[in-house]
Amino acid sequence: MLQQGFKKRRLNIRTGDIASITGGRLYGSADIPVRDLVTDSRMAGFAGDAAFIAIRGNNHDGHNFIGSLFLHGVRAFIVSALPTRADEFQGAAFVIVDDTIKALQLIAAFRRKEFRAPVIAVTGSAGKTIVKEWLAEVLGRTAAVIRSPKSYNSQTGVPLSVWKLDDRFSYGIFEAGISKPGEMEKLQKIIDPDIGIITNIGDAHSENFPDLRTKAREKLKLFSNASAIVFCSDHTVIRDEIFADENLRKKRLIDWSLKNPDAAVSIRIRKPRNGFTRLETRYGNVAEEFEIPFMDRASVENAATVAAVCLALGISTPVIREGLAGLISVAMRMELKSGINGCNLIEDYYNSDPGSLSMAVEYLKLQNSRKTALILSDFIQSGRNEKELYGEVAGLVTRSGIDRFIGIGPALMRNKPLFGEGSSFYPTTEDFIRSFGTSGMRDETVLIKGARVFEFERIGKLLEYQVHTTILEVNLDAIAHNLNEFRRYLNPGTRIMAMVKAFAYGAGPAEIASFLEYHRVNYLAVAYADEGIELRNSGIGLPVMVMNPDPSSDDLMIQNNLEPEIYSFSSLTRFIATASRYGLLYYPVHIKIDSGMHRLGFMPGDIDSLCRMIKDRDCIRIASVFSHLASSENPLYDEFTGRQVKTFTEAAGRIGEVTNYPFLRHILNTSGILRFPQYQFDMVRPGIGIYGAGKFEGLDLRPAGTFKTRVSQVKRIPGGEPVGYGCADVSDSDRTIAILSAGYADGLNRKLGNGIGQVFLDGRKIPLVGNICMDMCMADVTGLDISEGDEAEIFGPNIPIDELAEHCGTIPYEILTSIPGRVKRIFFRE
Repeated sequence: MLQQGFKKRRLNIRTGDIASITGGRLYGSADIPVRDLVTDSRMAGFAGDAAFIAIRGNNHDGHNFIGSLFLHGVRAFIVSALPTRADEFQGAAFVIVDDTIKALQLIAAFRRKEFRAPVIAVTGSAGKTIVKEWLAEVLGRTAAVIRSPKSYNSQTGVPLSVWKLDDRFSYGIFEAGISKPGEMEKLQKIIDPDIGIITNIGDAHSENFPDLRTKAREKLKLFSNASAIVFCSDHTVIRDEIFADENLRKKRLIDWSLKNPDAAVSIRIRKPRNGFTRLETRYGNVAEEFEIPFMDRASVENAATVAAVCLALGISTPVIREGLAGLISVAMRMELKSGINGCNLIEDYYNSDPGSLSMAVEYLKLQNSRKTALILSDFIQSGRNEKELYGEVAGLVTRSGIDRFIGIGPALMRNKPLFGEGSSFYPTTEDFIRSFGTSGMRDETVLIKGARVFEFERIGKLLEYQVHTTILEVNLDAIAHNLNEFRRYLNPGTRIMAMVKAFAYGAGPAEIASFLEYHRVNYLAVAYADEGIELRNSGIGLPVMVMNPDPSSDDLMIQNNLEPEIYSFSSLTRFIATASRYGLLYYPVHIKIDSGMHRLGFMPGDIDSLCRMIKDRDCIRIASVFSHLASSENPLYDEFTGRQVKTFTEAAGRIGEVTNYPFLRHILNTSGILRFPQYQFDMVRPGIGIYGAGKFEGLDLRPAGTFKTRVSQVKRIPGGEPVGYGCADVSDSDRTIAILSAGYADGLNRKLGNGIGQVFLDGRKIPLVGNICMDMCMADVTGLDISEGDEAEIFGPNIPIDELAEHCGTIPYEILTSIPGRVKRIFFRE
């Protein structure tokens, strides 16, 4: 048995302690308590007694937000430079260090040394997050467990997770990931695990390792001080590297194997049936049988690892058996969906511990909703004082400013006095559903978070707006990555106007705009006023430029603080009249110059007259002067692009001579940012590249959208029988056809029928047969094991949207913007 006794202790820390731990210089009070560490300035506003760690990155500098955080009540700061006028921050403390990330790691390592309960670390190429989550679920049935949230396994994620260790927990479980040599030694000093788990070694993130053996050797450095290592000895690279290391081979090695009966844990797999797989295990002289609700090889291996760890820890067989049987697929993401009555839903049904709740609440507070709500179940975890546990939850709800709290479960019922007025409680999910009225929630962002046994999926279905099985998944983390890819090309101070017109290229404007605002773009651009109004109604506060304002929309733009593009004398005259009628001063407008593309805009010959019209006009103020490149992506037209820029700069210069105040200049679109960095001026306008579509050499873009549908029916078609309208597809052979619930009314182009297009199904590309129908299509799945409900990808990681566009004879823009509103958008973060 690997468990060890420990004495519970309170793990408190103050600013003076932080200075001592990090070797930093303290400016200000040494007695400010620190109960949380925060590296994101947007999180510090509702973290009680938080110390903000100002990190300088490629795209952001945390030092720029110290002033605003101080105004929001933060009093402890870890910085690499003292702010100017530091004496004005009365009552604050600054710990000045050379490297704030290293300081974070030192603080977490100190916290780890103070923790006396067993710490378990999980690493490997794949499956480490799933193993961590499943192990925590099984151990959490009899003990209090703290785990790293989701996939917090990086150089900053690990210390932020380890910092959460304190005397309330009987186990700490953390995962560690690396992308290059030298990183694991740092993580080892932070986690310093008692028990190590390595899942496997594969090709993921291998670009910085010469071979798999080197990669395995680097990962195993995490266990240099561990007392035991759990691994699958069927992975020969891992086994050989452990036994080749003089230090590692002396440890207690708990290997499990599907092949070797002499392994510490020998496992035999019985043929899967009814969705379950039986594991026959032998540990020592004891044989046991466990069932897991999975049949795929990856899940079986991950569950086998969990079983081996639990057996080695001495967990009772009934607890292991019940825990393994109750495992579900780990949702590695939180999903944002459209709900009833203008609500947005954040669904997070798996993790049920306080740490993951805090992370989910952070995500909730970043949605810019007018109101927020939290529906929470009891935590299925023993070992914690109930009043203390739910007191923490009540405090988090209060600090976060959540408008509505709904608690479900007997424990929350018992502790409802801890929560504020207006909170409501129900013994069971069924009681909540029975009493719920659909008019009770309106225009709210609702976080639905509960333990699996409470079946909160039923609440999600109750609140969902759309149930069409064809969906467009939007990966917000991919959008953040793509945005930062563009930032790599920008000069310091260059601003970003993100294009969210045309329903944010089909992705959904309000959710995307909110996320871009979260990632600090400077401007948003839409095509029409009603798109901008939708953003304002969704709580978006960024400046919004309307690029094609309708002649009748001037009043609406002013009423919603939208900034018009002025592209003609008539539009200028009209808007000046409207602004004057409202008695406005200096209302921002954007002047469009036609430098050669010949769509909207003032021609070069118009500039003198334009200058006379805008001179001394106090009702408007020019926020920017801009133009659009016609062929920035094509080297054949670089000379023409140069002439466009010259025309634009001359026009902007003449306008600047009469305004006597500065304004922004911008001309670069997505491809222009890459090919003409010398023309960044004051701002750039990335568009479809943000969403990961299109081909842009030099950018490591990630596709943000995955278009999916499901199989509605599977049937055998005799040879000689047609499929679809017009009897256009006939085969001499018998066929098996899968009918999919997506058609041209969902944005599936009719040109993709009759073998031209494909879907990704059952791990391969499958041809579409027959003509595409309005609401469905057909795929030839002859010889495959396909069932109703199976998921099919229309475009995404396996069928790039550029490939789909080529089949249709069009461009990715048209594919994305053709997906109608009836297709449900699901937004998620990994």
